[in-house]
Amino acid sequence: MPDLLTISEVSRRSGVAASALRFYEERHLIESERAGSGHRRYSRAALRRIAFIVFAQRMGLTLHEVAVELAKLPANRVPERADWAKLSSSWTKRIDERIAELERLRAGLTRCIGCGCLSLRDCQFANPGDRASRLGPGPRYWIGEKRILD
Repeated sequence: MPDLLTISEVSRRSGVAASALRFYEERHLIESERAGSGHRRYSRAALRRIAFIVFAQRMGLTLHEVAVELAKLPANRVPERADWAKLSSSWTKRIDERIAELERLRAGLTRCIGCGCLSLRDCQFANPGDRASRLGPGPRYWIGEKRILD
């Protein structure tokens, strides 16, 4: 594999659209060099950063948060496994919160979601008197609020 890759090679290898790569570059998440023709050329190390960006976004990080995390990487060498492990070690809590949220969403598929509609047959039991409305607007049970029993 050559030292520098074209945008189409990086796109194909990373599974990320060329337009997204240009966007990441505009946001200073990845870097490229310009060939004499003006075309972008990426180092192979960019593939690691792109994989990290994709993974972090799937974890729920915003691009701003991704940029903050990437800024922690060493500037004088290619990041290694230990560098990535150090960055991701603080994400366990975030993953656990995400799992809990998905479990609430799954449970809500067949139960009252606390929206105050009182249209489902079970709402009179799961949300009597529209008590969930005291928690605020929207599907309160889906977004993590505890049910009010009394």
